[in-house]
Parts: sequence; structure tokens; C-alpha cells
Amino acid sequence: MKKHIKRWALLLLVILTVSVITAPIHTRADFGNFAGDSDYGGGGGGSSGGGGGGFISDLESEAISWVIAIIGLIVMLIYYALIRPIIDKIRGKKPEEEDDTVKELRAMREAGEKLRPVKEYGELDPGFKESAFCERLSNLYVQLQDAWHERNLESLRPYLTDGFYNQSERQLSEKRRNGVTPCVERIAVLDVRLRGFYQESGLDHMVARLKTRIVDYEISDSTGEVVSGSRKNEKFMEYEWELCRKSGVTTEDTPDKRTVSCPQCGAPLNINQTAECPYCGSVVTVVNEDWALDAIRGISQRTK
Repeated sequence: MKKHIKRWALLLLVILTVSVITAPIHTRADFGNFAGDSDYGGGGGGSSGGGGGGFISDLESEAISWVIAIIGLIVMLIYYALIRPIIDKIRGKKPEEEDDTVKELRAMREAGEKLRPVKEYGELDPGFKESAFCERLSNLYVQLQDAWHERNLESLRPYLTDGFYNQSERQLSEKRRNGVTPCVERIAVLDVRLRGFYQESGLDHMVARLKTRIVDYEISDSTGEVVSGSRKNEKFMEYEWELCRKSGVTTEDTPDKRTVSCPQCGAPLNINQTAECPYCGSVVTVVNEDWALDAIRGISQRTK
């Protein structure tokens, strides 16, 4: 029985892998590669306008491979999350360690459940102003898109955690290797709202939702021609941002003139001018003194 179950699980994994590999690959041009050729998520209730939007045509081309992939993934999750623990319990065995996918889904759900209202954060940081923080995120979004187009994130490195910066830099390195330049135009931040905050491992985490409008495409470095995306189609994007900073840090009245000390040599630095200490060469981020962007998740896309 055990071998039979493992055989089916392996078969489903093979089907899922083949489906994903053979599905059409669409490059994405906005920061973090969230905007694509197909709409997704629940924001806006689908495409508007007549003539059958791009969402339908893309779905037709990818339907078979992605339906198989999704079914395979659902079956595997059901088995590992529900059926397998029951079988182990009947056999009198201790539940085995959870599958990594199940752990990730559980962590995302628990993160949403532990969010506390933003108004409570004022008790921890009396200088925190929600409106000013949202305006700051709006400006950062535009700066990220501009840096993405330049394929150089060094100017914004202080405002990204090390893990998130390295992840983004790997994505940009791939674009440089492929000889393409991402272009994001007609950028408009339509709404920024804070969902809540939580504290964990000595850090304060703030979660925000951003709604934006962009036009994104990629051009070939060698020919200058558009190789993906469109110069005309507007995309209405919704993202979830997560930022963090050291617990106990409070908001200063003059954040634009923030000075911090290098964690390696102690030299005073203007964090808004450089991410590198000129004395010892250490890379400095604001996570210990101010908010740094730690993660971005794409929630939805609607194309017009």
C-alpha cells in the first residue's frame, strides 16, 4: 500500500513538472516580474471592453498544461495535508514532517491571521503616521520601476533587505544575460493601504497593499525592438508589500536627514546617499534604523 501511494505521488509530480516546463513562457517587465501576458487574481473582476481581451486568448493557449498542473498540485496537497496524517494515525505512527509546500501555505495563512491593526502601532511608535508612510511607499514604487529599467538597484539597496535585494539582483542578471531591457511607463500609484503589522524575531513587520497602473514591455538591446509586452496596453496591478525594521526603533521627524553608524567600523553615514561605507566598504541597509522592503507578492493583474 505504501509503495502504491508513493508511486502515484511520483507520477503526479512528474505530470506537474512536465506541464510547467511545456507551458508557454512569458517574460515580464515590471520590478520583480509580476506583470505578465495573462491577467490573474480577483482584482477588478476580469478584463473590460469588447472583442475578447488578452486574458481569454492566453488562457486558451495555456489551458491544458496549467489545468493538469493545478489538478496535480491540488491532489498532492490533499494527500499530504489530509489523507497522509489520517493514514499515519490509523497505523499508530507519529505524523511525519510536513511537506515544504504545505508549510509555506500554512505560514502565509498564519501571517495573515496574526496581523494587528495599524492604529495599535501608534502605541509602539507615537511618531508613526500612516499617511506619510503610504506616501513613502508610493514614491518607492516609482523609484523601483525606474531602477529596474536602468537595470541597476544600487541606489535603492539601503531600502531593501539583503535577501530581497539578492533575489531582485538575480532577476536583473538574467535580463542582462538575455540582452533585454525592461521598460515601465505611465506609472500611476492609485491606492496604498496598510493591512496591519506583526512582530517576530526582534523585527516589526508592516504589510501594505498597493494598486497601480503601468505600461510595461521589454526591448532587445541589440535591435531596440519590443520583444515582449506592449507599449499600449495598460495593466492595473495589485501587490502586497512587506517591510520590516528592528523592534523598538521609532520614527524620526526628519527622516530625509537620517544618519546611521556603520555596523562594522562605527563611522557615521548618510544612509540616503550611499549603501556602502566609504571607510571599510561594508554594505549598510536601513533595516536596523528604518523600514526596509522585505518581500513583494503579486495579488492581481487586469489589462485594458
